[in-house]
Amino acid sequence: MIKAVAVQYNKDLPAPFITAKGNGFIADTLIKIAEDHNIPIVKDHLLSETLYIMEPGEYIPEDVFNVVAEILVFIKETQDLI
Repeated sequence: MIKAVAVQYNKDLPAPFITAKGNGFIADTLIKIAEDHNIPIVKDHLLSETLYIMEPGEYIPEDVFNVVAEILVFIKETQDLI
């Protein structure tokens, strides 16, 4: 079953945090919302499984901080090119 996790970063907070998550229909809806608003989607099964056990509002765990940070930097650099 498909799973989706939404992550947000705010420079005024100590780390990125989970904003939403879901599987099945909810995951499809989260993906559709992201697509409709040009929010980048990253497909990483292992990372999504790790983040999926967390609840919205929780900061991402330290063991995946570097991976998420690399993704966020890549997204930022890509958006700056547009």
